[in-house]
Amino acid sequence: MNWVLVFTMYALLIFGVFAIESAARHLPVLDGSGMGGGEYYAGLHKKWMLLGTIVYFAAALIDYRWVRWLGVPMYIMGISLMVHAMNFGDENHRITIPGIGIKFQPTQVAIAAGIIAIATLSQDLVKVHRLLGAPMVRVAIIGILTGVPFFMVVKIGDMGSALVWVPVAVVALLVGGIPWRYLTFMLALVIGILPITYFILLPSLSERGTQRIESYLETIENGYVTKTDENWAAYWVSTAVGKAGWKGGGWGATNSLHDKRYIPWKTAHNDFIFAVIAEEQGFRGGLVLISGFALLLIQCLFIAFYSRDMAGRLIVGGVVGLFFAHMFENIGMCILLTPITGIPLPLVSYSGTFVLICMFLLGLVQSIWVHRSKYIEVD
Repeated sequence: MNWVLVFTMYALLIFGVFAIESAARHLPVLDGSGMGGGEYYAGLHKKWMLLGTIVYFAAALIDYRWVRWLGVPMYIMGISLMVHAMNFGDENHRITIPGIGIKFQPTQVAIAAGIIAIATLSQDLVKVHRLLGAPMVRVAIIGILTGVPFFMVVKIGDMGSALVWVPVAVVALLVGGIPWRYLTFMLALVIGILPITYFILLPSLSERGTQRIESYLETIENGYVTKTDENWAAYWVSTAVGKAGWKGGGWGATNSLHDKRYIPWKTAHNDFIFAVIAEEQGFRGGLVLISGFALLLIQCLFIAFYSRDMAGRLIVGGVVGLFFAHMFENIGMCILLTPITGIPLPLVSYSGTFVLICMFLLGLVQSIWVHRSKYIEVD
């Protein structure tokens, strides 16, 4: 076992318990337990951690060469669930599991399955026929597996979850051994069609279209906003981070912007949790959190280096791309680096099933390390 990976993951999870308890303190609890919102949601996060622990060690100890065969069936199931959520889900396109009442977003299942499916097909299709290993075929496979769910998520208006597919696709192309001349050509092509995508395709796919990007640019240009302004959240979230100083106001601080509900209090425990952490723990708290994520991702890259086959490297690369995208978007929108997107911070935000998905993917990474020396497969 790579115990650095294990300890870093649990350190972030435990950090999240305290952050959620403070961030969710304004939320009402209507189950008659008598607990405050912070205590309630922190308790739920602990339960997801316990369930995720079982999933993590099961995935870590089972050879990933067997788990990866589930990639294509999981991907088909994920796409089917996304279609179901688009037609029959709630306003946030979540599906309720009958009998236990747990809600989850199938986009999270689809992206985990997509990473595994890309790894499986990229390595094993060439064994069917050598032409299936050609660079253009591998580019087409990665493009289809990431493009279909990307446009489906854009259609339902969840730009944050859609953008996560972009770094996953880029990492898959890099790790999958696509020649640089292909990558250079595709980069030039993307730059060329970007204006068409931004001004024509995105507005036609989603009602929001480019609204959040335009609001973001307006915030940067105009600065201060009024309480009725669309940019209210972005302004006060970034202000909370900027005014914290080195030490911050302390855990559960009173008379803070979050205490006064200037930070959107209904989503402070998931989408805006970094703003709460930065305001209460200051620059040092934010630095510790980002360092923890950096250590986690560096360990993943270290494991990828020792992977016994291409599938292992692609799985780890996809996980690193997924985690980095969530970190960059979640933290970036709190410091006006990126537009506001509804996306959780991995392992730290209260995100229910997403914690389970993250621990499952890290369990696969651990499995790649545990089973690194069993045999060497020639790609």
